[in-house]
Amino acid sequence: MRLCSFTANGSVKAGVVDGDAVIDLSVAAPDLPPTVGGILHAGATAIGHAREAASKAAARLPLSEVSLTAPVRPSKFFAVGLNYADHVAEAGVPTPEELIVFSKAISCVVGPYDAVHRPSASQQLDYEGELGIVIGTRCRHVPAAEASQVIAGYLVVNDVSARDWQLKTPQWVLGKSFDTHGPIGPWIVTPDELGDPHDLSLRTLVNGEARQDTNTANLIFDCFKIIEIISTVCTLEPGDVIATGTSGGVAGAMEGQPWLVPGDVVRVEIDGIGAIENTIVQEPMCATHQW
Repeated sequence: MRLCSFTANGSVKAGVVDGDAVIDLSVAAPDLPPTVGGILHAGATAIGHAREAASKAAARLPLSEVSLTAPVRPSKFFAVGLNYADHVAEAGVPTPEELIVFSKAISCVVGPYDAVHRPSASQQLDYEGELGIVIGTRCRHVPAAEASQVIAGYLVVNDVSARDWQLKTPQWVLGKSFDTHGPIGPWIVTPDELGDPHDLSLRTLVNGEARQDTNTANLIFDCFKIIEIISTVCTLEPGDVIATGTSGGVAGAMEGQPWLVPGDVVRVEIDGIGAIENTIVQEPMCATHQW
């Protein structure tokens, strides 16, 4: 099943994508929570109800006529650094012996086709195409061997990075947390539909030019080990997102460092899930203070 969030009549709704159509769950299953996050929090019974309702629904909306938003609004957005050998090599650092984890502020989350800002405070904007995990069960101390049981599904992430902010201190959070620097989507693919998350081809293209091309089989710490480590520290909640790391091919490691500029289009594709595509725009001018 592919769970999505979309806008209709000025509100965000939960839906199921079936081919080139979307089933509005507010119509097909009006007793379900109105958002994907709410459905995840309601647990396996609600997800099963959504699946059954979608299989019987006659009313469908053309996918091309709806506006997809971020599938979930996570309470926590974790990401993993240096988790592919080729990215470790291009960074010129030793292979990590321990998982490198940082947070992205949840205010960075935007939809799969929304614009991404080049901040006025940064001139070194970079892309990082990644596989994202969506947690489906409130959990703590999850062994890797059981981690598949707490996953609601998977999606595509672009861990957009302001490298000048990321690298000027040992702590990466600010460089990873600018507004709009967390596009996710286009939907959540449940594990039963996706299959093995460690055999997925992943590509990042900038203006149609291939920049990253890898397979999730190349992860140093796999999805289940990542959950084991993070859940040792904190409770994971339904809807939380974990970006599993990026491969080699980032702009910062390329000759000439072709940083993203307004007008660039970044597309991240993962076989079995789909693609997100975001246009870079200059950060809009705003008042000096906002509160």
